[in-house]
Amino acid sequence: MMELIKPGINIDFVGKLKYAVVFSTILILIGIGSIIYHGGLNPGIDFAGGTIIQVKFQKNVSADQIRAAIQSTKLSNSIIQQFGANEFLIRTHESFSDQQILAANVQQPLTAAFNQDYEIRRVEVVGSKVGADFTRKAIIAVILSWLAILIYVAWRFEFRYAAGGILALVHDTVIVIGAVSIMNMEFTISILAAVIFVIGFSINDTIVTLDRIREIVKKNPKQKLSDVINSAINQTLSRTILTALTVFFTVLALYIFGGAVIRDFAFALLIGTVVGTYSTIYIACTSVLLFEKIQPTRTKRTK
Repeated sequence: MMELIKPGINIDFVGKLKYAVVFSTILILIGIGSIIYHGGLNPGIDFAGGTIIQVKFQKNVSADQIRAAIQSTKLSNSIIQQFGANEFLIRTHESFSDQQILAANVQQPLTAAFNQDYEIRRVEVVGSKVGADFTRKAIIAVILSWLAILIYVAWRFEFRYAAGGILALVHDTVIVIGAVSIMNMEFTISILAAVIFVIGFSINDTIVTLDRIREIVKKNPKQKLSDVINSAINQTLSRTILTALTVFFTVLALYIFGGAVIRDFAFALLIGTVVGTYSTIYIACTSVLLFEKIQPTRTKRTK
């Protein structure tokens, strides 16, 4: 098995816990502050309702030319993203479910500006009620994922392990959403998918390390818990870094070469991969020490 970290390494992760808590608190506060500053998240059409129009042009056209063509219509405040070669996505919070409204606000101005040198390839309309219902279900999905993981980890290990794991997942979720807010990105279904992926990625890595902590505790029940946690993290560090780097560079390629449509999704994954790896070490595992101090196990040991 390939190893980046030499066997026998002994980094004092627990000793840096105070700095990690301060660092995490700052990141969370910055993210929450950004959300407050922007008046909440910037919901995409999936959540707020609206219309997505995909248009393919037969000649070179810029987003500014399209914006100028639709300036006097209901699309004047829309977001225009290049989707491919001479292909664009027009996103608006206006609902164009009626064909006549669509023709007046899209087809007529585009025809006047570009003749018939374009093709409307896709029109997706999401009503405001559907968006609100989807928002509610998205929040429920994330919370249920936390509860399911809490139950599983508590059943497989102990509650203190489960509590640390959930604390790390909440930490990761808040920071990823905060980063999306700081960049003023639309919170779309793609970002939601990225958040759920980060939850799965983070808990997978966390369980491996927690399992090693449990193994060491069984072998040496009298050993100082902080030393046990440091030992477990160091023993799994090579595996943790290799897994994180594999995911990180794959997602980085998507971010660089994937185009505008998946760039926000890839950005959220990049942040989530880094934060998920960090939280495994400094939030989930070291939280076991915190919960041990609050409610010690039956076997007495030095903290």
